[in-house]
Amino acid sequence: MFRSIRFLPVLLVALTSVRAQNYDESKVPSYTLPEVLRTVSGKEIKNKNQWEKARRPEILALFENNIYGQMPRTVDSIRHSVVTEDGQAMSGNATLKEVAIDVFRNKKSVRINLTLFIPNKKSGPVPVFLLINNRPKSNTDPTRQKKSEFWPAEMVIDSGYAVAAFHVSDLAPDDKDNYVNGVLQMYPEQLSADNGMKAIGAWAWGASRVMDYFEKDRAINARKVIVVGHSRGGKASLWAASQDQRFAACVTNCSGNTGAALARRQFGERITKINTTFPHWFSNNYKKFNDKENELPVDQHMLIALIAPRPVYATNASKDLWADPTGTYLALKHAEKVYGLYGKKSGLPATPPGINQSLPKAPMGYHNREGEHDMTNFDWGNFIVFAKSF
Repeated sequence: MFRSIRFLPVLLVALTSVRAQNYDESKVPSYTLPEVLRTVSGKEIKNKNQWEKARRPEILALFENNIYGQMPRTVDSIRHSVVTEDGQAMSGNATLKEVAIDVFRNKKSVRINLTLFIPNKKSGPVPVFLLINNRPKSNTDPTRQKKSEFWPAEMVIDSGYAVAAFHVSDLAPDDKDNYVNGVLQMYPEQLSADNGMKAIGAWAWGASRVMDYFEKDRAINARKVIVVGHSRGGKASLWAASQDQRFAACVTNCSGNTGAALARRQFGERITKINTTFPHWFSNNYKKFNDKENELPVDQHMLIALIAPRPVYATNASKDLWADPTGTYLALKHAEKVYGLYGKKSGLPATPPGINQSLPKAPMGYHNREGEHDMTNFDWGNFIVFAKSF
């Protein structure tokens, strides 16, 4: 009884903190977004050449230095080995490969365990959806004894696409004390740098190492890899696609704050809350912007813009106001002008579509699904339609 009473104040503080977040559109403060097509020095960007040579590298560096941390570029070696292969998986419809991706640096190593299903009915290399899995590993069970809408592998295989997944714990356990026990063992200099990579960056780094493998697998079309993530995984999928232009497209599902939603709206989860609850996700420098969203030199529309001209699909759920559906949609809209530099015209209307009204057409897709913070068959069905549009 005493222990329960002692715990009560902590619980009340946590609940008060959550309730303190704004869910009222009338209370969204006025804000001015950083101009995506104007450099820090004030130069206007008018074409894709100027974007690629001047503004894009500038924005990428701003995100690295202020939010996600540096992305390590060097490794000593990478070894790929197929641990398991079953040509009759899914009742003969697919080939299962369980692949160990071992990365070495400074006498340290990390192993990424990749689960990959490839459709047997194919002609030539196939495109693939790669999930950064932040939910229990059972969601991506290679035996298929357990199946989940979070990763409906059979649906993807039936559509003609390969489907793959790795778990975030292989790169950085999602824990404020143990996140260092992974990739960061190979890059200890990141831990002492204020702009050093933390867990989200490590997961994005891992997606790129899987891409290295896809370039070696003749069954996979490495030019058509779609990186997918939900929630914190959706933050990582955006960062992976922004950093690594080999990814053909990005899906970010219910990614919210420091994902696809605008920070300056201060709606739902805010920077202070995410940095307090998950101090191991982002660089130390990001803490400088707690309660100071308007001082950020970037906002999330600029992260989406870094992916241009490659397609991006963002989602929300109707009961997940924490992830700010309106702010997510507005971030897409404010990134449109960069796609315009490439002659890519977004089909997104001025205002968000209704619940369950999908807009799954490249280069920018969106839907707000009825329901909770999750990833479902409805979501994946639209991801597939979106992928077939480019």
